[in-house]
Amino acid sequence: MQMPPLAITTGEPGGIGPEISLQLGCSDIPIEHPIILIGNRAMLEARAAQLGLPCDYPAYQPGLRAAVSIANIPLAWPAVPGQLDPGNAAYVLATLDMAISGCLDGRFAAMVTAPIHKGVINEGIADRHFSGHTEYLAEHSGTPQVVMMLAGDTRDGQALRVALATTHLPLKDVPAAITAGSLSTTLRILHKDLQQKFGLASPRILVAGLNPHAGESGHMGREEIDVIIPVLDELRAEGMQLIGPLPADTLFNPPVLVQGDAVLAMYHDQGLPVLKHATFGQGVNITLGLPFIRTSVDHGTALDLAGTGRADPGSLLTATRLASQLARNRATTANH
Repeated sequence: MQMPPLAITTGEPGGIGPEISLQLGCSDIPIEHPIILIGNRAMLEARAAQLGLPCDYPAYQPGLRAAVSIANIPLAWPAVPGQLDPGNAAYVLATLDMAISGCLDGRFAAMVTAPIHKGVINEGIADRHFSGHTEYLAEHSGTPQVVMMLAGDTRDGQALRVALATTHLPLKDVPAAITAGSLSTTLRILHKDLQQKFGLASPRILVAGLNPHAGESGHMGREEIDVIIPVLDELRAEGMQLIGPLPADTLFNPPVLVQGDAVLAMYHDQGLPVLKHATFGQGVNITLGLPFIRTSVDHGTALDLAGTGRADPGSLLTATRLASQLARNRATTANH
């Protein structure tokens, strides 16, 4: 019996998303699920012809048995590689809407997103503020809180997973954003998804402190004493395996990392620079807490590379393979 397909949103039409999406069709990376490329067929065919990529894929329809198919979304204006056009902002959101709908009703096993450009979407749709993929997916699936996690394999082949307690905030706003309620919810989401999507029955989570030396007993800040430690103690009493708070400057050393299955960093630049360096551009962005699986690339639209044939599809290939694995894990967990 054929498994439900993965929905690949092909991203900003002027960026590298269309071409790296097309390269999924000629990749030898093992992906167990069929793939649906959600985007404009004429645009994809033109980009494929320009770069010598295959694009002779059938039109998607439910029940279709094809390794790769295309779900056509109309473009308002012709897309030019390397050029942004606010007139196509609604097109980009329409690709996301199709993927979200299919994931929610079970037609799709997961969604994988190629990069989009937030600025051009906000220019093109004046009556709303678009703050990004993650927020849009949360809003349109009725999810009150999601958690951003990046994952990838290090140079020595070890899996590294880094989740964030806060995301895109100025550094001055981070301490106030780390409340007992938000931290507890973040850890619960992380723990649950490590179980249900990553197949870890009893996940071990390494928790970073906020301050240097994890506050050094209050001499370098009290957030660990006042907020982080009480939350960890409460959740440990419920059975979670939580290690920390740990000083961030030593947390990412291999002898410490082997003690955990994932890291929770307190802010964006505490955890992600380490992961992106260690996984050399092959990291995957995963949104935890959604009622479906969503993975994404860890890079932007790269307008300067669009249409040149020099765009590296590695992150999208890895994101697609991981989405397939997570979908299988989730199905296995649900059947037990």
